[in-house]
Amino acid sequence: MASAQVVRSEWTKIRSVASTVWTLSLAFVVTVALGVLISVLARNEFDRLSIEERLAFDPTLVSFAGTGLGQLAMIVFGVLVVSNEYSTGMIRTSLAAVPQRGAFLAGKVAVATALALVVGMVTSFTTFFLGQAALGDLSTSLSAPGVLRAVIGGGLYMTLIAVFSMGVATMLRSPMLSLGILMPFFFLISAVLGNVSATKKVGQFLPDQAGGKIMEVVPPVHDDTPYGPWGGLIIMVAWVVAALVGGYVLLRRRDA
Repeated sequence: MASAQVVRSEWTKIRSVASTVWTLSLAFVVTVALGVLISVLARNEFDRLSIEERLAFDPTLVSFAGTGLGQLAMIVFGVLVVSNEYSTGMIRTSLAAVPQRGAFLAGKVAVATALALVVGMVTSFTTFFLGQAALGDLSTSLSAPGVLRAVIGGGLYMTLIAVFSMGVATMLRSPMLSLGILMPFFFLISAVLGNVSATKKVGQFLPDQAGGKIMEVVPPVHDDTPYGPWGGLIIMVAWVVAALVGGYVLLRRRDA
């Protein structure tokens, strides 16, 4: 099957499954709503901050406070894009139609990545503008140094989370197993490793912590991270590539 037909087929499959559409919509709503709420609270609490905390106040990052929860929906989206076919048995039909497994996976990843990128960018810019409006006098603008990079980076971060989840789901095939590993990994293991002094140097190289640096404009107080925003994003990309390569290798070796 030609590459254009593979892409068209994957687009049809993704848009015809209601759960994938709902997860992307939820990613937008949760990220924007929580970002605005945290921005309002941050504005109200600003006068109570210490001088050091005020100097390190990052209005851009504050508006992205909902990204941590919004990425949950992007993880679910990435998993469902792959594992839906395994859970329904449609994977046999898909691989029969596209026997070149590399082309099959590439088409699926390309369509899902493009969709996640559009949603991620719209979410990121909407979150930023509404968050800055909620911050009032504490707000910043896209023309300020580093802000446009952070806003674009927010969209890239959400996209990469979805693609990483696709790679993991391709390796594991089961939606329950994939979510059972990814959810604790991002919401428990990464947080613990990143906040415990003994493991902090390891935790800061995990995909979410490294990738999240791209959304920072003002460095945190006493920040000793050995890489900058773009360096962190490169680390996250490396994780994503590793997950996709692992998924491709196992897809070729296993039966449907």
